[in-house]
Amino acid sequence: MHVKAQHTSLIKTEAKRLGFLSCGISKAKFLEEEAPRLEKWLNQNMHGEMSYMENHFDKRLDPTKLVQGSKSVISLLLNYFPSEVQNPESYKISKYAYGTDYHFVIKDKLKSLLHFIHEEIGEVHGRAFVDSAPVLDKAWAAKSGLGWMGKHSNLLTQQVGSFYFIAELIVDLELEYDTPATDHCGTCTACIDACPTEAIVEPYVVDGSKCISYFTIELKNEIPSEYSGKFDDWMFGCDICQDVCPWNRFSKPHQEPLFDPHPDLLSMTKKDWEEITEDVFKKVFKKSAVKRTKFTGLQRNINFLKSQK
Repeated sequence: MHVKAQHTSLIKTEAKRLGFLSCGISKAKFLEEEAPRLEKWLNQNMHGEMSYMENHFDKRLDPTKLVQGSKSVISLLLNYFPSEVQNPESYKISKYAYGTDYHFVIKDKLKSLLHFIHEEIGEVHGRAFVDSAPVLDKAWAAKSGLGWMGKHSNLLTQQVGSFYFIAELIVDLELEYDTPATDHCGTCTACIDACPTEAIVEPYVVDGSKCISYFTIELKNEIPSEYSGKFDDWMFGCDICQDVCPWNRFSKPHQEPLFDPHPDLLSMTKKDWEEITEDVFKKVFKKSAVKRTKFTGLQRNINFLKSQK
């Protein structure tokens, strides 16, 4: 077995053992196709107040500028689809935020994978990324054959759907590279038709500044009144475009205990949310990604939904 093939096989086997759904590998080089797309998206202000999207433009497109001497981008998927969902008579939070903040969970797994590479292969330099640095996760995962970019701009995988996190290890090790997956959206427009704020402005292009997730998490000011009545009870994030996607019929519950929700989260009603205190917020979302919006942000979102009755 060729040494590159051997290393590749070792890494993929260990990724599975660590609980990752799948692992794909790409050559670390400039993302030619993504460059004009990202530039156009930024020029049209589709990132709204997310000004951090404008930073490090060159690093976003070229991993060798992020990790010197890098040769490979190892992309990994981790399932977060829950076995139980919230009480239907409740304000909703995105499924990815039910349990412990994914940044911590995945970072630990990536560190373990990097440690394994050091132990088994030797002196390999690399960095782990979990949507916290200028890395175009979805583009790399698609390049590595883990799925294709759906019309809702999320990564989609046959037999699996899209309820998973994407993370990367960028390393200075040459490996065997995977080939991109083909697009299986066909003529389906379920996600475009279902988006209540019409954020999917054309197939494969999402205007981030119109997305419910943006309004409920990223936006710091008041939510614009023209969106009143269009949030479909989402108070943190939004899963509509994923929920209606036919490929998500294949989603299977995750096996990661850290992603299990606080028991109170599933049973809370709208009334409970409207009366939530900061103490309850801290207890239910102790280690959750929901803390990003802070107690005041969640209250703002709930008040916005309440005012629509």
